[in-house]
Amino acid sequence: MNKILLFFLILAPFAAEARPVSYPGGWTVMMQNSGDMHSIHTHYSPSAKYSIGLRNEYDRRDDFQNHSIQLNNLVKRWNNPDSQANFYLKSGIGYAIKKGNSDQSPSAFTGIAADWENRRYFVSYENRYVHANDITDDFHQSGRIGFAPYIGDFGDLHTWLMLQIDHHPEANNDDHLTVTPLLRLFYDTHLLETGINDNNDVLFNYIKRF
Repeated sequence: MNKILLFFLILAPFAAEARPVSYPGGWTVMMQNSGDMHSIHTHYSPSAKYSIGLRNEYDRRDDFQNHSIQLNNLVKRWNNPDSQANFYLKSGIGYAIKKGNSDQSPSAFTGIAADWENRRYFVSYENRYVHANDITDDFHQSGRIGFAPYIGDFGDLHTWLMLQIDHHPEANNDDHLTVTPLLRLFYDTHLLETGINDNNDVLFNYIKRF
């Protein structure tokens, strides 16, 4: 039992990465930027089962802002001696505004996220469906695979090399499917990701836990 506890203390920096639910009483700020979207999501976790917060985003594809209250639920977690897996439901309601205020509409979105990892390998999948009348009706899904080139100790700088694939069924041929090699760096309560996809769009994400 002591060995298992020690393992998860060492694994904790990885478990703290981009997941939508933190420890009870924890705050998280997530800033994400890609060729499709820029967003800032701040949430609070009253328990280890769910978080609630504000999400502000600008969708470059459909040229609108979306301001939402987002609820994240941890539906199921699998803790094994040498790995962990999670399944989440992420939903929100808010208000969408087209650039120039030409169209405005209530908005809603929902989606799932799942991941599995050990100290060497990482796999994840997520999707999201967003609807706002006369502004957007969009589905997007993405998956990642990654590995750690070295195994760091607790408190070290941790490095992951990852490959992300994004799928937009309704996009044009150039943006229908994109591939992004990326670098993830995690230290203490800070996480940074950066990469460039095959359309030369820059991905830059920063996450801070409090």
